[in-house]
Amino acid sequence: MRLLKRRIVAPLLFLFALAFAGAKITPQGIVVNPVPGALKVKVWVDKDPGKTGNATYRIGDPIYVYVSVTQEAYVYLFDVKPDGSIDLFLPNPYDRRNRLKAGETRRYPPPGARYRFTIDGPPGEELVLAVATRRPLSSREIGDLERGEVRIRGLRALSKALSIVVEPLPGDAWASDWARFRVIGQGPPPPPPSPGTGTLDVRSDPTGAQVYLDGDYLGRTPLVASVRAGRHRVEVRKAGYAPYRANVRVAPGERVQIYARLVPEVRTGRLEVRSQPEGARVYLDGGYRGRTPLELELDPGVYDLRLALPGYGEYREQVRIRAGETTRVYARLAPEKARLVVRTNVRARVFLDGYELGWTQNGRFSTSVRGGRRWLVILAPGYVPYVEEVVLEPGETLVVQADLRRVRY
Repeated sequence: MRLLKRRIVAPLLFLFALAFAGAKITPQGIVVNPVPGALKVKVWVDKDPGKTGNATYRIGDPIYVYVSVTQEAYVYLFDVKPDGSIDLFLPNPYDRRNRLKAGETRRYPPPGARYRFTIDGPPGEELVLAVATRRPLSSREIGDLERGEVRIRGLRALSKALSIVVEPLPGDAWASDWARFRVIGQGPPPPPPSPGTGTLDVRSDPTGAQVYLDGDYLGRTPLVASVRAGRHRVEVRKAGYAPYRANVRVAPGERVQIYARLVPEVRTGRLEVRSQPEGARVYLDGGYRGRTPLELELDPGVYDLRLALPGYGEYREQVRIRAGETTRVYARLAPEKARLVVRTNVRARVFLDGYELGWTQNGRFSTSVRGGRRWLVILAPGYVPYVEEVVLEPGETLVVQADLRRVRY
């Protein structure tokens, strides 16, 4: 979770004044004409079950968050810190069970969880915001909710993003609530390592990344912590960057340093489309995207690809785009043929551009040929040759009626 930033623009200061006076501020209050419904959510912390807002935690203290809903819903817990940073408590990489039943009250972390919530500062007023919806949220304005990452900063930005997310929903399809408490103290320095412990010093570029030790959240970089001796799995995470993972062995009394240079996470893939001949129109999921040769940056997923070029048959394929990878498509388009139908009054031989195509049978002959401007010749013994220049349009049928006349000697 993150604390609320103190240097805030005037409109938000006015909202805070109302909050401290007893009025309730939620993202739903920022959406125009909210519609109260039967779905309600309530959130509180372990030191303040009565929601007085007077609970106090020291940096390093554990904290438990309780939440209940009146109807079945998906619950999202945001922690807004005094410096404006925001953590997503639920769902998180170790707990995606954020669907609650009607009337259910649940504690986070639950008993036996592989993670814990620890107050990591800075000092000041901190908020826990709960948002309950009838269907799961998925929003790039907020971050990667599936991975527990938040990319925005400050309550105002969070409220704006949540307003965008829930605005398409009916007013009674979501609800929100919040709890506040105060964080004091800078936290005691880590005690000197005992014979059975060592010191873990974790730094990162950029700073402010979350540090997990064997799945338990320790705090943010730069971080110095006393840990038990032995092998450990360290993970450093920050929104928008690929996770950094390392296995370390800490000897008793030893100081182990980790420097994690985080690499920006690639969230798109590339599609390269080429065709023979070039200039084909490219459609993805029915939408026109340009002409070949064409390169596109796309979100990961499966797309229906279609290429179209006059005079040629369509090309269709399903393509899968993966983040950080390039998918290449080369389409050799087949010329679309025209159909030629010849009708004669006698059995005759049919030629096109000097090549014999066959004989008419029962006064009729038909075939598929390459389109374009061609010379048609029809011959029969004892009859005057029939010669005509014809234009064959791809995809169309041309019917030629040739009534041959006898040769007069």
